[in-house]
Amino acid sequence: MERRLGNRPASGRPVGLPCRLEMGEIDSRRQELMTLINGFWASQAVITFSFLGLPALMGSGLRTSTELARATGTDAAALRRLLRALAALGVVDEAGPEEFALSQLGEGLLPDAPGSLAGWAALMGTPNIWQNWGQLAQSIRTGKTGWELRLGTDAWTYRAQHPEEGKIFDLAMVSATGATTGALVDAYDFSRFATIVDVGGGQGTLLGAILQRHPSLTGVLFDQAQVVEGAPELLGRLGVLDRCQVVAGSFFESVPSGGDAYLLKSVIHDWYDREAAQILAVVRQAMRPGAVLLLVERVLEPAGLGSSAKLGDLNMLVNPGGMERTEEEYSRLLEASGFRLDRVVGAPDQPSVLESTSV
Repeated sequence: MERRLGNRPASGRPVGLPCRLEMGEIDSRRQELMTLINGFWASQAVITFSFLGLPALMGSGLRTSTELARATGTDAAALRRLLRALAALGVVDEAGPEEFALSQLGEGLLPDAPGSLAGWAALMGTPNIWQNWGQLAQSIRTGKTGWELRLGTDAWTYRAQHPEEGKIFDLAMVSATGATTGALVDAYDFSRFATIVDVGGGQGTLLGAILQRHPSLTGVLFDQAQVVEGAPELLGRLGVLDRCQVVAGSFFESVPSGGDAYLLKSVIHDWYDREAAQILAVVRQAMRPGAVLLLVERVLEPAGLGSSAKLGDLNMLVNPGGMERTEEEYSRLLEASGFRLDRVVGAPDQPSVLESTSV
């Protein structure tokens, strides 16, 4: 749906007014706060479950913790405790003291499941991500990423120097994009374009889905050479490779010309305004008159709303070093780069399409 983010009250209670709580309410709020404090317990349990390859081992059948421990080389008693906790979280189903099956929720961790988050779980479980989050207080003090504080470098340079980490990141981007692709393709009408240039499009998950939905469209996938290496295979599986050109390069230097629409998904949020403006200037130079710019990004909601995107903004602070933005902030950035923000299409706290034209 098309939307405009208006002002909404953050809560039902006037800000700053003291309130007296009954003991039961104090206990309830204390438990809620404790759940937030201990949130990483659940995260680490799910990530470990995925890291050990347990979703694929469990498949669609009932397995005992002893069988799974033997297959993964883990301690049977310890693994049973992990599975028992995951059953309480709904990731697995517990049929008996030692019998477990993958739940419908847990199926999302299977690598080949529709909308799989296996790649994202793998990235979130890497030591660098956890250690960067451990630098959050120092990042708040300095404005620097965890990469800078710990290693004196940035995420992009580090991954270029460590290809194995780069591959994990690329698969995570495929995973994250795949989880939202269906909603994006449903929400926005891409059929009015003839050629879409996907700038920084990774291996082509989103562009491939758009081309699948609209057989009359052609596409150009553009990203760094090491990123698009796997694109032909993915686009071939989707049956759209014959309608998609794959081009390697840097969006800080040039992007392919000739598109009716220029699509940038989760690109601009990776950068602060200075670098973001450089990217937009390069794209604008390639755009012909009448072409449309489509940014796919999360748009921050008003005070007190949209915790997922605002926590994601903290992840941008400690990891790549970019930022999530409000609609007003995107509008200012686009205006400074020679664009006019025409409309925002999408649901709150989900990736939205920010449609702009050159002025």
